[in-house]
Amino acid sequence: MSKQIVSSKRGWTVVLAGTGINLALGILYTWSIFKGAIADSIAAGGPGAFVWEKTSINDPYATACLSFALAMILAGKIQDKFGPRITCMIGGLMVGAGFILISQTTNYWAWIVGFGVMAGMGIGFGYSSATPPALKWFPPAKTGLIAGIVVAGFGLASVYIAPLAQYLLGAYGLQQSMMYFGVGFVAVTCFFSLFLSNPPDGYVAESNTAQPAAQSVVNDNKSLSQILKTAQFYTLWTCFFIGAGAGLMVIGSAKGLAKESMGEMAFLVVAIMSIGNAAGRIVAGVVSDKIGRANTLIMMLAFQASLMFLAIPVIDGSYTNPLAMPLLVTFMVFNYGTNLSLFPSFAKDIWGAKHFGMNYGVLFSAWGLGAFALVRVSEILRVKTGGFSMSFAAAGALLVVGAMLAGTLKTRTAEVPVPEGAFEEESDLVLSKVTND
Repeated sequence: MSKQIVSSKRGWTVVLAGTGINLALGILYTWSIFKGAIADSIAAGGPGAFVWEKTSINDPYATACLSFALAMILAGKIQDKFGPRITCMIGGLMVGAGFILISQTTNYWAWIVGFGVMAGMGIGFGYSSATPPALKWFPPAKTGLIAGIVVAGFGLASVYIAPLAQYLLGAYGLQQSMMYFGVGFVAVTCFFSLFLSNPPDGYVAESNTAQPAAQSVVNDNKSLSQILKTAQFYTLWTCFFIGAGAGLMVIGSAKGLAKESMGEMAFLVVAIMSIGNAAGRIVAGVVSDKIGRANTLIMMLAFQASLMFLAIPVIDGSYTNPLAMPLLVTFMVFNYGTNLSLFPSFAKDIWGAKHFGMNYGVLFSAWGLGAFALVRVSEILRVKTGGFSMSFAAAGALLVVGAMLAGTLKTRTAEVPVPEGAFEEESDLVLSKVTND
C-alpha cells in the first residue's frame, strides 16, 4: 500500500476538538460537589429531600466510573468501525439524557440509572472518540505529548465546572442545575464532534526528528485476542486498576477532605486539584516520551503511595495545617492524571493504532473496576471508622505493589515505518531496537 506524507495541521484540529469534548465530559470529577448537595439534603430532610443511606451516596459516581469503563469497550469497537464523529454524538446524547433524567427525581435508583449508567456510558463514548483519532495523526515520538494534551481537557474541566456548579446549585438547586448541564453537554459535544476524523488510509505522520526514520516505538497492530494472551496486558491492567482506583477515591471525596480546613470554600479544592490533574497528564506524556513509559509509571505509583501515607496524620488530626490537605490532594490528583496519558500511550506503543479503540477500551476496564471497588470500599470504611485514614493506608499499600509490578515491564523490539525515499533500502520498514524504559 502506498503511503501518504501529509501535513499534521489537520491533526491539531482533531487534538483541539478532542480536548474541548473532554472539557465538557470532565464533569465526572465534580461529583464531590453534587455529593455534598445530596448529603445536605439527606440531613435536612423534609418534602422533596433525598432519602438515601449514607453509605450509598457515592454509588452513582462509582457506577458511572464502571459504566464509563465498560462503555469504552463498545465505543472503541464503534470508533474503529464507524469513526469518532458518530461515536462522540452518541456519547453526548447519552450524557444529556442521563442528566435530564436525574433533574426530575431524587430517587436513588433513578440516579444510578441516569448519572451512573446513562451519563457514565455517554462519557465513555465521548472519551473514546477523542484520544484515538488524535494519536493517529502524529508520529510515535509525540504519542505521550498528544495523549497528555487531549486527556488534560478531562482533568482541567473542574476549573470551570466546579465554580459553575457551585453557583447553579445556590441559585437554582440540584435538580435544575442537572437540567442545565444536560442541555449544555449535548450542544458542546455534538459541536466539537464535527471536527473529529481519522487520518486517510496510508497516512504517515511527519517526523520532526533529525533522522528520516524516528527511533521511537511503533506498533505491531495486534488484535484484542492476541493481547489477551500476553502477561504484559495483565500487568498493565493491574497497575491501571491500582493507580486509577486510588486517585478516584481521593477525587470522589475531595470536597469532604478539604471542608474541615477550608470551610465553605472547600469547593475551590475541586477546581484547584483539576489543574494538578491536567498537569499530570501533560507532564507524564512529555516525560514518558523522553525516559520511557515504564520508568514514568514506576515513579508515579511510588510517589502516589508516599502521598497516601503522608496524608494519614493530616486526616486523623495529628498534623494540622490549613494548606496541607489541599496541597496533598492536588499532588495526589497530579499523580492520578498521569495514568490517563501513560496507558493510552502504552496501548499504542505495544499493540498499535489499527485496533487501538478496542484494545485501549478493554485495558480501560481497569480504570472503571478500580474506581468502583476502591471508591465503594473507601466510603464503607469511612462510615465504619469515622474517617479516611484506613482507606488511605490500604490504597498506599496497593500502590507499592503496583510500583513493583510496573518494574517487570520489559523492553521490546518493534517495527518503525520509513517514509518513501528516506533510505535506499528496498523495504518500507526497518527494524529498530526500541525500549519503553
